[in-house]
Amino acid sequence: MMPRCVWWLGSRRSNDLVGACRYGFGCITSFFSSRTRYECSSSRDIASCYRTVACATSCAAWSEPPPKDNASANMLTDSFGRFHNYLRISLTERCNLRCQYCMPAEGVELTPSSELLTHDEIIRLADLFVSEGVDKIRLTGGEPTIRKDIEEICLHLSNLKGLKTLAMTTNGVVLSKKLPKLKECGLSAINISLDTLVPAKFEFMTRRKGHGRVMESINAAIELGYNPVKVNCVVMRGINDDEICDFVELTREKPINVRFIEFMPFDGNVWNIKKLVSYAEMLDRVRQRFKDVKRLRDHATDTAKNFKIDGHCGTVSFITSMTEHFCSGCNRLRLLADGNFKVCLFGPSEVSLRDPLRAGHDDLVLKEIIGAAVKRKKAAHAGMFDIAKTANRPMIHIGG
Repeated sequence: MMPRCVWWLGSRRSNDLVGACRYGFGCITSFFSSRTRYECSSSRDIASCYRTVACATSCAAWSEPPPKDNASANMLTDSFGRFHNYLRISLTERCNLRCQYCMPAEGVELTPSSELLTHDEIIRLADLFVSEGVDKIRLTGGEPTIRKDIEEICLHLSNLKGLKTLAMTTNGVVLSKKLPKLKECGLSAINISLDTLVPAKFEFMTRRKGHGRVMESINAAIELGYNPVKVNCVVMRGINDDEICDFVELTREKPINVRFIEFMPFDGNVWNIKKLVSYAEMLDRVRQRFKDVKRLRDHATDTAKNFKIDGHCGTVSFITSMTEHFCSGCNRLRLLADGNFKVCLFGPSEVSLRDPLRAGHDDLVLKEIIGAAVKRKKAAHAGMFDIAKTANRPMIHIGG
């Protein structure tokens, strides 16, 4: 029945078989994605709705079958041919800082603990993604290091067959004491967020103390052999843009990759175009101070534009989400702490994996839900002004 429906819808628009099926699939996907949120009253209904969408997927693929050895990749490949092998998992919405660009001053409403993914649920979903081709996982938050079972999570994830990289993004406040054990448990890469080198300004920006402990964590990571140690710095005009070259100096003697991030709009962070310091402006400031700033060859899926300064041990990068997006090479997916699955950082669309998981559905149903969401991913996110007006979660809910 469903294949005939898809063909009939498609034939109204195109005489081409493949194009017709794809158009029909698009109609049915849009129909169910718009109705599922409102009409599926239970997890069983959700799974049933997504099974119907998956049937349409099968019809579209039937006209142009993929090679058998590439069947697993289909779940993680979107309609623009982008294969997503990188999963970011938010372990918690809680944080021990209150960064201005991450959450409003009054804080945010946290999801009840019973509605957050458990240790076993995280491992099961991660295993499913890795079995389908994900080879890099990054743990985020909130602040992932405040989760009590962080070592056990790292140990189980690092042992997943096929996973090549287990990374973490952290504010570094409690990292130095935990990092030796985390490395033993398989944590292979580290990003530490630090937006100022001035202790008093750190307290202003984060609404908490802890600058010295973050610096200790950076040095501890270097001593433990992490290379590079990535330092993430969100640059905001009038607040810390006067420190750009000071951050670059960190790379002179140490294997640090400083990553300057354009200020991005999220709910509650009072984003303003006047606070945005563009990649072009940041790079110009660096080149005025340092000679022989050379562009490195970037990988097609890199989020950063990477540079090396002659004579420096480390490197400098720019993440240009606002002024020069990198959507065409996007390979990233996000699993939020409450079990929602998000295919684009700036897109409001989410679908729950927790609900069908707790309803007892098998991996096949979960794969159908994931695959349908990935197929709906857009070619690119909206422009910065449209993003600022689009309802989205605070960054602390999404995960850095």
